[in-house]
Amino acid sequence: MTTITIDPITRLEGHGKISIFLDDAGNVADAYLQIPELRGFEQFCIGRPVEEMPRITTRICGVCPEAHMMAAAKACDAVYHCELPRTAKLLRELLYIVFFVTDHSTHFYALGGPDFVMGPTAPKAQRNILGVIHKVGVEIGKKVIGMRGACHDIIKQMGGKSVHPIGALPGGMSKGMTKEEQAAILAKGKEAVEFAKFSIGLFNSLVLENKEYVDLILSDSFTHRTYNMGLVDAKNRVNFYDGDVRVTGPDGAELAKFKPADYLDHIVEHVETWSYLKFPFLKNVGWKGLVDGPDSGIYKATPLSRLNVSESMATPLANEEHDRMYKTLGGKPVHQTLATHWARLIELLYAAERWVELASDPEVTGPDYRIVPDKTPDEGVAVVEAPRGTLFHHYKTDEKGLLREANLIVGTTNNNGAINLSVKKAAQGFIKNGQVDDGLLNIVEMAFRAYDPCFGCATHALGRAPLRVSVHDHRGEMIKDLRR
Repeated sequence: MTTITIDPITRLEGHGKISIFLDDAGNVADAYLQIPELRGFEQFCIGRPVEEMPRITTRICGVCPEAHMMAAAKACDAVYHCELPRTAKLLRELLYIVFFVTDHSTHFYALGGPDFVMGPTAPKAQRNILGVIHKVGVEIGKKVIGMRGACHDIIKQMGGKSVHPIGALPGGMSKGMTKEEQAAILAKGKEAVEFAKFSIGLFNSLVLENKEYVDLILSDSFTHRTYNMGLVDAKNRVNFYDGDVRVTGPDGAELAKFKPADYLDHIVEHVETWSYLKFPFLKNVGWKGLVDGPDSGIYKATPLSRLNVSESMATPLANEEHDRMYKTLGGKPVHQTLATHWARLIELLYAAERWVELASDPEVTGPDYRIVPDKTPDEGVAVVEAPRGTLFHHYKTDEKGLLREANLIVGTTNNNGAINLSVKKAAQGFIKNGQVDDGLLNIVEMAFRAYDPCFGCATHALGRAPLRVSVHDHRGEMIKDLRR
């Protein structure tokens, strides 16, 4: 058996490799996404005051620290049994929505987009943000960088820092908003709506009008019929900050809808020896291994999943795009992995519209942006939608608020089973008779890249982490090899 290794895989957050195993005929017998990095955040948070978690957990990752800050702050609210004032909720969601605009923009233009703009088999030196700017024009590049810069300025203003913000606290936010700040943020929100509309137009012209790309999106090699998970509001519309968790089946029917605090009644984490990334599955369906279908408890929690479990979008322009996507692709649910890029842009438009709604609310400048918790802390669970998937934070404390237990299930962990399915099926679909080149391997990478995976915050360990220390002399020869 021949092994092909893609190491490192590219255009993602964190480190990982893909191992592809060919049989004697040169066809793919199996393929795995392996995560060799370990970051055991839960363990070194034990003993810390729970109110520090919104500040500590942002350090898990520099790509989506806002997601961990918000999940941690909401979990602290639950630990202290706080009911936030409306102004505090508005400010939190506004900061979070601005973050979604910059994060989804990054993925489309810098991480996932180059595969479509430059072509899946383009030379690898061109499959990057510089190649994209060269092809679509410097002015578009300036537009992307300008929008990202504006978003980070607002995050810094509201959260204290543009990366690893610290603005969300148990009970609300650390500062309020002036009317002058509101006016400036509202103006940028209106620009964000136009930027999102422009990005969807670019996707229409570069991808949807290219039959080769459409055929790739619709191909069986990029199709998996799994369950879907996402956060929805009371009307079953997509919501990133608050709501209930909804799960629908491969046929689109609702399997479950539950409060964040009840997540352990529905989700179990499976462990494999060859990866530090766990494999969550639906408890009421069961673990059947890395297979899809209604009998397998594997689920997706992606932008496409959020649209699949919803009944509509909560803003008008995004809802029009939502309806257009499903009409084009044959109705709900859509199981084509690469359609996640389209769903991500619909979410970008929703986030921009919601930005305008929140910034227009007169209560966003109200004086009641925080209450001081005064109840005895104990246990709390919170959920937000990170750009790459549903994010759970679960804390247990003693009566002094010191952490006794912490559990985080992040978006990429929720998607781990589905990512492995996608990698294997893409490899089997495109690698035949031992014929492999860089372009084909990039198509396999596209299978995981659609999930926008982030491994820095997704990795955990059960038991002791393996350790190897090799000692070499001045000639480079190994004189001792220590292993645990």
